[in-house]
Order: sequence, then C-alpha cells, then structure tokens
Amino acid sequence: AVSPIARDILETASATGGGGPGGPPGGKHVDDPYFLQPMEGVDGTGYRSSWWTQFYCILWRSWLSVLKDPMLVKVRLLQTAMVASLIGSIYFGQVLDQDGVMNINGSLFLFLTNMTFQNVFAVINVFSAELPVFLREKRSRLYRVDTYFLGKTIAELPLFIAVPFVFTSITYPMIGLKAGLSHYLTTLFIVTLVANVSTSFGYLISCA
Repeated sequence: AVSPIARDILETASATGGGGPGGPPGGKHVDDPYFLQPMEGVDGTGYRSSWWTQFYCILWRSWLSVLKDPMLVKVRLLQTAMVASLIGSIYFGQVLDQDGVMNINGSLFLFLTNMTFQNVFAVINVFSAELPVFLREKRSRLYRVDTYFLGKTIAELPLFIAVPFVFTSITYPMIGLKAGLSHYLTTLFIVTLVANVSTSFGYLISCA
C-alpha cells in the first residue's frame, strides 16, 4: 500500500477512472489498457491454459517453495539419519539364531513404523496451510484440482525418496541384514513404497 509501485498504480487509476467520491467521474474508454478486456483464448472448460500448462506451472511453483526452505530439508534428513543410527545401534550386528531372528523382526517393525508415522506427520498440514490461496486461485479458474494435487505431490517426491534411502542405507548394514545388493535394493524399494503410501495417507488426512 505504501510502495512506490502502489502509488503509481493509484495515480494511474485515479487519472484513468476519474476522481474519488464526490469528484467528477472519469471517462471509461473501451480501448483503455487499464480496464479489463473481454476474456480471449478461454476454452470450453473455462480455463485460460491447457492441462499441461497448469500442471507445469504448479509443479514449478511447488518446486520453488521446496527449494526456498533448504533448512527444512536438511533437518528432515538429519533427523532421519539420527533415528536410523539409533535403531542401528540398538539392533547392531544381529546373528541368525533364535534371539537374532526375534530382534530382526523387531527392527523390521521399526522400519515400517518409523517410515509410516514420520511421513504422515510431515505432510498432515500441507493442504490446510495453503487452503486460502488454493480456494482463491481455484475460484479464479487458474487451474484444476487435479493439476494442483499432482504438481504439489510430485514436487515433494524427491524428498520422500531421499528419506527412505538415507534411513535404509544406515540401518541395513548396522543391523546386519542379509548381505547382497539385490537384497538391499529390495528392502529399499519396499521401504520407499511404504513411505510414499504413508505420505498419501497424510495427504488424505490433510485434505479431509
């Protein structure tokens, strides 16, 4: 309201649209660039741009919002590394005897619960925090709901792939799970799927 740009816009609007209350009315010309022109290029769905353009813009904006807060990403990765080191130290160096099998079962249970609750609570406020902006832009017919949801979730997907990778890479060798690259990749794939399903459940709670 007090910036130079705002003052210039106010002066331009006053000169173009006329005076304030009680003043002489200004002339409104159809060809004046300061007045809204009829909407052109609007398709049958009521949107100015195509589905792919909407998706690209939402994806790019969501990705920039992720990059603008690098400390949050660092904290998430550091937190994951600390929890993984703690679990790895508790179940360190298991052997395949009766006690070891029970301990490995317990460690696999912690694999799943940690990936589940950590990712659910990480996104539980995502949509509710952006709800006013989303509703305003949706009413303005700027984008569809599906493009917003897909762009938002795909922009945050790299983080939800990096977190299971860090967690599994630390705990897997510390616990002494089955050696071999194929076994490690299988575990990493399953943990990543669990993390992303949990993220989707967190999105569901956030939307609700």
